[in-house]
Amino acid sequence: MKFETYPISEEIKKNLSLMGFKRPTDIQFKSIPSILNGEDVLAIAQTGTGKTAAFAIPVIAKIHQAKTSKRTMGIKCLVMVPTRELAMQIGEVFNQLAKHTRVKIFALYGGIEQDAQIKKLQDGIDILVATPGRMFDLISQGHLRLSNIDTLVLDEADRMLDLGFIEDITQVKKKITRRHQTLFFSATINSTIKKLAFSQVKSTAIRIQISPEDRVSKNVTHGVMFVDMDDKRFFLERYINENPEAKIIVFVRTKVRAERVYKAMERVGIATVTIHGDKDQLERSQGMAAFRQGACRILVATDVSARGIDIPDVTVVINYDLPTEPEYYVHRVGRTGRGVNKGIAISFCSPEEKESLDAIETFLNAPIERLTVSKRDYAETLELPGGNHDVMALIEANENRKKKRKNKAGK
Repeated sequence: MKFETYPISEEIKKNLSLMGFKRPTDIQFKSIPSILNGEDVLAIAQTGTGKTAAFAIPVIAKIHQAKTSKRTMGIKCLVMVPTRELAMQIGEVFNQLAKHTRVKIFALYGGIEQDAQIKKLQDGIDILVATPGRMFDLISQGHLRLSNIDTLVLDEADRMLDLGFIEDITQVKKKITRRHQTLFFSATINSTIKKLAFSQVKSTAIRIQISPEDRVSKNVTHGVMFVDMDDKRFFLERYINENPEAKIIVFVRTKVRAERVYKAMERVGIATVTIHGDKDQLERSQGMAAFRQGACRILVATDVSARGIDIPDVTVVINYDLPTEPEYYVHRVGRTGRGVNKGIAISFCSPEEKESLDAIETFLNAPIERLTVSKRDYAETLELPGGNHDVMALIEANENRKKKRKNKAGK
């Protein structure tokens, strides 16, 4: 099926073509008709499968059609997201898809002055993409009303609920006085979050789950190296130097760790940008822009800051610290290997993180490939610059061994 066959406006079809969208992905194919029909949808699919477009296309199409046939007033769709970066990213996707239509979109988030945001709301918008904090600030000040909303979208919904935004979601639903459609989209879900999710949608909601056997995309080759905590910076330095063309996201556990990695790389002449909760919005926006545009090829980030971010052409994800929650591993490695692109994910596991690694492998229901480092190679890495045995070679060697084992088993 092609987008040309969908009952959406020619403007949206043209925008899809310009964005390189030809055929719907699985999540889009299964979601768009139900959303166009006004049904509640609870959708779970891997990162990089096109979830944002899965709800953005039909939402824009419905509002454009309504505005073409009659005059509409007020915000018609609210998209709630957990982070500022995600609000900006989703707002950008909506604006690209809505070019030359009658639909107006605005992304609302904290960390910047609110006066310009208030002016934008007063000018009139149709779709609001918002983080809860700034949204409730403006509601309490009387600048924002949700009474005309027809569609509520919860994106990265598991993270929203996990961060304790359930009360905010409940409050929003109370303020939406008219009958409305609820769309719940996420990459992962556990039993607790699933129960909360079901409480937010109608009992007749369409439930869609794109669940391949491997929770990690087949486009991503991922492995783990056992490295002492204090030695991780040397292995990161070596990998960056040996892969000068790679575009890399380095995930760390805390804001303090992010700054330590930034300073460690700065001392050896490697430029990085960081995003975390202690950065003001201008710093975060400038850092993301530098990484997106290629001015800096290394981004150091915490989980909250980078959750759901879609950055083109990320070739490598490095888990400098293993995540505290197994689900985060899937979200992290999902920043690479998106769409049809291939990607690599490497985890540095210290002895004190072995329990976290076990939990991740249990969640994946599969072991992560071990990337063996010889004593000599380890020693050479700590004496940088050293050795000629890079991590890429380790991955390729392990992949070749896997193929040989499968071939032998087949015979």
